[in-house]
Amino acid sequence: MAQPEWMSIFQIKTNDLPEEHSWRLQFDENIVPDSPNSGWKQYIRNTSAWFKCTSCGRGWPSNRVMVLFNMRLTEREGVVKVRTFRQNCKKCNAAPMEKPTITPDNIDILLENLVKKIRIKCYHEDLGEAQRPYQTLEVNNPHEPAHCEACIAGYCTRG
Repeated sequence: MAQPEWMSIFQIKTNDLPEEHSWRLQFDENIVPDSPNSGWKQYIRNTSAWFKCTSCGRGWPSNRVMVLFNMRLTEREGVVKVRTFRQNCKKCNAAPMEKPTITPDNIDILLENLVKKIRIKCYHEDLGEAQRPYQTLEVNNPHEPAHCEACIAGYCTRG
């Protein structure tokens, strides 16, 4: 995953937050849904992404890619931890879990929705619940829970 792309889009999206606060984004594969540390707030979204098996080279799209954000604002510093959940190849035995490749448009949508949640959860603004929908991919097969890291762990959001 192109983390610099996430970082640059995040910086642009957070420009409208109060200027006395600085916000940073960090990737953390250890955060889990429904268990944010004390003082942290959670936000979960699904998006679309592509996966590519490092064993056989097979690629597949998914419209059920779970992205978990934990956010906290203390004093003048805001931190957002991000975890993207992985999937593995259904064709390979013992295939490794692969990280998703999310399009720049969907990263933009995820981070726009995240900043709205930051405004609601950290600044207590009343912005309503409307979310900008992500751009879906053409997918020919149903979501396969046996190959989804979030489903295997019991976290996958359905619907």
